[in-house]
Amino acid sequence: MNKADGMNYAPVGNKEKPVVQEGEFLFAAIGLDHGHIYGMCNGLIEAGGMLAVVYDADSNKVSKFQEIYSGVKIAQTEEEILNDPSIKLIACASIPSNRYQVGLKALDNGKHFFADKPAFTKKEQIEQARQKVTETGLKWGIYYSERLHVEGAVYAGQLIDEGAIGRVVQVIGTGPHRANANSRPEWFFNPEYYGGILCDIGSHQIEQFLFYSGAKDAKVLHSKVANYSFKNYPKFEDFGDATLVADNGATFYFRVDWLTPDGLGTWGDGRVIILGTEGYIEVRKYIDIGRENTSNHLYLVNHHGETHIDCSGKVGFPFFGAFILDCLNGTETAMTQEHAFKAAELCIEAQEKALKIETAEASYSI
Repeated sequence: MNKADGMNYAPVGNKEKPVVQEGEFLFAAIGLDHGHIYGMCNGLIEAGGMLAVVYDADSNKVSKFQEIYSGVKIAQTEEEILNDPSIKLIACASIPSNRYQVGLKALDNGKHFFADKPAFTKKEQIEQARQKVTETGLKWGIYYSERLHVEGAVYAGQLIDEGAIGRVVQVIGTGPHRANANSRPEWFFNPEYYGGILCDIGSHQIEQFLFYSGAKDAKVLHSKVANYSFKNYPKFEDFGDATLVADNGATFYFRVDWLTPDGLGTWGDGRVIILGTEGYIEVRKYIDIGRENTSNHLYLVNHHGETHIDCSGKVGFPFFGAFILDCLNGTETAMTQEHAFKAAELCIEAQEKALKIETAEASYSI
């Protein structure tokens, strides 16, 4: 796991127990454009899934993938996977604007789909996916890794369910990332492909707000985007923020950026602060700056006192096993389909509504 590079950050769990028998749940990977595919595959494998086959048009990406997953078969075409009746699910981390097309083909061929975020870059893509899910009854999962694959974030949800901080009334999220611009592909800098910063890494933030607050829907009150530091890529956005209010009255502010300095010991100091009527929780997801270069620090303050909990290796990643069972049983225990789609829809709405801040060295104009 590369802590310096968020694009290739792939957590490995040690608490998971397989939820299926060996060979019962075969899955494939199509599209290796983003390193999150490794985290997606790790989670499914740890829960008992069997990675059977991979396809990408880039043979170099496939060779690297096979170095990690030595038993995987290499397909020569997408159709080879789509036509294989033994494959139950397709995991995909292709260029974001193309992911929905792979998903539509997966469901058309009787397979569940698991997309990296952002799963969509346009609202019309979500509507096509909704229709296809209704038509087929199959799952369209989305890898919101900053909650699903962070033990501190998982435990925060468990504490909220137990009533540790009462009713959640506000969430504040920060999602800073290190750009590592020299190692990024060209599509990374073009919002036509990645959807814009609020659509892309903002999707983590909006999903966790809906989850922690227990909301079904929310309204985007205002949002902003800017390009402060990447003038060689004029279409790129390295900063974004937004404010939302949920249908249950909870409020949310989040900020995302590509401005993480090289001196930080990880790729981004991601945090979430969850305020309840009886206390609050802060999760320092990837580092506790100036103190510990380790992940999963959770701080809980309520009427019982102040508590610091190191969640690493103690909580696990229950989403993946629950998602496999949902695919097999037609249930919705891991994440409801509407929750997955609503988070994606709101991040696109925030992107579409965003005020674009035009910047210069000494002044700015709106």
